[in-house]
Amino acid sequence: MRLNLEEPAVDDDGQGGSSGEWRHVAGLWAKLEPVGASHLEQASQIQQAARYRVTLRHRSDVVIGMRFTRFERVFHIQTVTDPDETERYLVCACEERS
Repeated sequence: MRLNLEEPAVDDDGQGGSSGEWRHVAGLWAKLEPVGASHLEQASQIQQAARYRVTLRHRSDVVIGMRFTRFERVFHIQTVTDPDETERYLVCACEERS
């Protein structure tokens, strides 16, 4: 499936913070597999968090804190691993929150 890789934009907002925007890095083909779900309470609201495994061709620029998007869905990257240490593939553990 086709996913977009995005990184946080570090644009200064003029007030000592950043804008909170995301910048497109690349469109890529990847395998998206659901691996679990959980409920969490945040600010007195219950949210559902679904966990996914995303497998893609190796890229040296994929790091924790980036995200994948597909249409309106957002998958935040939690971990990045090279499963067999051959630099052929990357496996990213991601989380999608409702």
